[in-house]
Amino acid sequence: MKASRLLHILLLLQTRHRITTAELSQRLEVSRRTILRDVEALSTAGVPVYAERGRNGGIVLLPDARLNASHLEPPELEALTLAGLDSDQLERIGLSAVWESAARKIAARQAAVPESRNVPRLADLVLMESTAWMTHKMASVDVSDLLSTLRHRRRLRIRYRRSAEKQGLTQVVDPYGIVAKSGRWYLIADYRGTGRMFALERLEAYEQLDERSGLRPDETLRTVWTALKERTEAPGGVSVTVRLRENGIDLARRILGTRIHHVSDAKNGWCTVVVRYSDLEAVRQLLQFGDSIEILAPEAARTRIGQLADDLARRHSIPTE
Repeated sequence: MKASRLLHILLLLQTRHRITTAELSQRLEVSRRTILRDVEALSTAGVPVYAERGRNGGIVLLPDARLNASHLEPPELEALTLAGLDSDQLERIGLSAVWESAARKIAARQAAVPESRNVPRLADLVLMESTAWMTHKMASVDVSDLLSTLRHRRRLRIRYRRSAEKQGLTQVVDPYGIVAKSGRWYLIADYRGTGRMFALERLEAYEQLDERSGLRPDETLRTVWTALKERTEAPGGVSVTVRLRENGIDLARRILGTRIHHVSDAKNGWCTVVVRYSDLEAVRQLLQFGDSIEILAPEAARTRIGQLADDLARRHSIPTE
């Protein structure tokens, strides 16, 4: 504990060169007397640090001192390989403290380079947020515990509830790992030799088995995920042509994404858009565009949208006395 505290003091001083005993005491949750003893221990060990008395005093590190205190520990290096995760996701997999420790060491190393002190860091100019807009924390399992289980490379018996079903089904899978995508977590695994993704919010239970995972040769988490993503985002075989108000195009691109195959130039405030779906029933997604859209073709899509709209109209009609 003391070694960790001494390193923390060194990192703070290498970044700021001067800090009050009161702030160090508050940050490290120890008494000021303990801080002064720590500073004395560092000075005895040859670190150019001293306590400065007086109204503006504090703990001071000599400006030209460069300390070899920025070495990253193996867990910190591992945490940095997950740089795309935001703070909430790091907390879910139990790496927040390790990540913060690595970040302090990096900041200390950057502060030791004189020419970098007046240049903004990229971390001050770029913020990465992986969570989708207006979403709740949906993962029902402990992501950190699941990761610890996956390190053993054993088969899993899971109980998984498919979308729109009330009860989960039990199945045995060979897991590759997990993926964080737009604020949601997915277990990526082979089921009967085929890659599958399982949303963690619908993973009701899992159990590690004694058998080693029977993963496909030459396949990795990255390759299986890439194939699953391409399959999910692949254009469907049903092409639906619609008229869409010009001011709704940006919203359509955000909602429909790669389902949009073609957008014509606007004419009289309307655009012709071709949307591809895997099946005809998926056209119900277009209802959210309300009076900003009209289905042109195929006729089966027009008929289905008409049926859905009639049903909505009946359920929202005002009763007559």
